[in-house]
Amino acid sequence: MGYPERRPPFCLAVDKSTTYTVLQRAKDQLVTSERLRVLFKSSAADFVVTELPAYPASGTGDHVFVRFTKENLTTDDAVRAICRALRVNPRDAGVAGVKDRVAVSSQTASFLMPKGDPEALLSALAQPGLHIDSVTRHGHKLKAGHLTGNRFAVRLRPHPEAGGATLESALGPGLAAAARSGVPNAFGTQRFGRAGDNAAFAARFVQGEVAPPRDKKRARFMFSALQSELFNQLLDLRCANGTWGKVLPGDVAKKEENGALFDVPLAGPELEDAAQRAEDLRIAATGPMFGASMRKPQGEPAEWEAAILAKSGIEEDAWSRHRHLGEGTRRSLRLLVEELSWRADAEDLIVEFVLGKGSYATTFLDSLCELVEPARAAPPKVSAESSDPGGQGPVEAEAEQDESGS
Repeated sequence: MGYPERRPPFCLAVDKSTTYTVLQRAKDQLVTSERLRVLFKSSAADFVVTELPAYPASGTGDHVFVRFTKENLTTDDAVRAICRALRVNPRDAGVAGVKDRVAVSSQTASFLMPKGDPEALLSALAQPGLHIDSVTRHGHKLKAGHLTGNRFAVRLRPHPEAGGATLESALGPGLAAAARSGVPNAFGTQRFGRAGDNAAFAARFVQGEVAPPRDKKRARFMFSALQSELFNQLLDLRCANGTWGKVLPGDVAKKEENGALFDVPLAGPELEDAAQRAEDLRIAATGPMFGASMRKPQGEPAEWEAAILAKSGIEEDAWSRHRHLGEGTRRSLRLLVEELSWRADAEDLIVEFVLGKGSYATTFLDSLCELVEPARAAPPKVSAESSDPGGQGPVEAEAEQDESGS
């Protein structure tokens, strides 16, 4: 089986006629001095994800919290299979986050089921790759973002063209650096759709050049891809000038302990204090997730963000016209990697870590090495005849990490 090169992120560009095109972005050197090629997700068992819930189920209520483990299934596939077994409408199901298809993932979903015995119905569930771990009642629906993060255990395998160095010796220094300082908090390719063109199309409908998708979920997903692409461009700039891990005069910073935002002053002792807190990993500078209500920085950070927006060709008032798709927010430029450890297993390297919600395992790993996945056939589509009568469920798109915190 061949291993194609992993597709890098995309950047949005605009030519003189304001026609949007998608250009391949060169990979930045973020942590290590050389980009070692490694085999990634050779099988689902190489990528193990455990969702960390924000709270336990209460034990009583009209909703049923089902903890399940899936393998080679999307979250949507798993939720629909459980809905069929419980005989409930998938429109009423809820998930805290979305997990990758090619993985062994444990997560929780909620289902509206005021009456009946869910455990008895689930005992008859026979979906390959799906195992029910626990069933508990709760008083309300599980919503996007109702988690603290995800725990990962990832097996990296040597690439045939990587040379003689062991993965542990090659990646160890970068892993140690990431444990000390974090890595740039870029959005991965899964944010931009399978063809990589969602951001470019969203830019066109935000500017009024084409009509947005009629499906509101699809429109929001594309809109978020545009926000993410512009964020990545700002992050690229701050990686290039060496400021992604610092706070500058005028930055909008985020507190790591609670996610609260505050304005970094342009001068004075409070600026010096903020710089030290960033050095201590207690706060981080943020980048733009553009929208009508987004909090704006001052000084040089404001100039950089304005330049990114001007290059895109998107006018400020365009965000207000699409407020229904997203108000705008700020996202940390730095991704902290918690409980990071690694060990050799023969020639492989097993890396274990915890990420907060809205962060991507591939963002972290791709800063250390070039991840090469095996070519895979597209998963089969569900036919109209076999679809649930309730229509679309809670999951909009496949992702390897929940996007709710972005």
